[in-house]
Amino acid sequence: MQASHLHYFPLPPIAYAIFAGALIALFILIQLGLLRYAYQRIGLSPSGAMLALIGSLLGSYVNIPVAQLPDETVRTREAIEFFGSRYELPIEADWPGTIIAVNIGGAIIPAALSIYLLSRNRIWGLGLVATAIVAAVVHLLARPVEGVGIAVPIFAPPLVAAAVAIVMSRELAAPLAYVSGSLGTLIGADLLNFGRLQGIGAPVLSIGGAGVFDGVFLAGIIAVLLSALGGRPRHVPAGA
Repeated sequence: MQASHLHYFPLPPIAYAIFAGALIALFILIQLGLLRYAYQRIGLSPSGAMLALIGSLLGSYVNIPVAQLPDETVRTREAIEFFGSRYELPIEADWPGTIIAVNIGGAIIPAALSIYLLSRNRIWGLGLVATAIVAAVVHLLARPVEGVGIAVPIFAPPLVAAAVAIVMSRELAAPLAYVSGSLGTLIGADLLNFGRLQGIGAPVLSIGGAGVFDGVFLAGIIAVLLSALGGRPRHVPAGA
């Protein structure tokens, strides 16, 4: 089977329009200072918030390979023309395995910050329960997308995380929303669906691979902003 039969597009065409919209939204969030506000609301100092934001932005470009799936035969499509009409025929092709990687900005930094918040606010119990709820919902909504990876409705994780956090603790809603949104998405969408990655047909599947546009990163940030609508401010000394 010739390599030309397999064309890898990280995102389907419609997703590029969504990505452009996300880029504009991120620019607006930065200009309005909402990202820094979200970080400060969970207890980071202004300098710590800026460090976390810059680290996430720069870390978006770094993927760390952690595993590789074996070679496989995948179903793809080949375009042919017949009497002036274009058709796509399903075919089978040999696929040289898939590399599994972890993105620093979209997965490692949100996970590390979540662990810090769990320890600093002493919410290990609440965090475990909230994360489990969000992970369960996200896992139910997650679907494998051929050539892309695991897809989840972008606003579902933060909405669930914010609601759970507000119900469980209005005073600690912000850090709880960030933790459950980030870790719940990471566990429910990526880790619990690891067995469904075989046969997707993508050369690289990166956990948190979209960086600051990834569901893990966005779930935590948006959940914090949403929790501000129903949470109760908590006055604590700013952390690092």
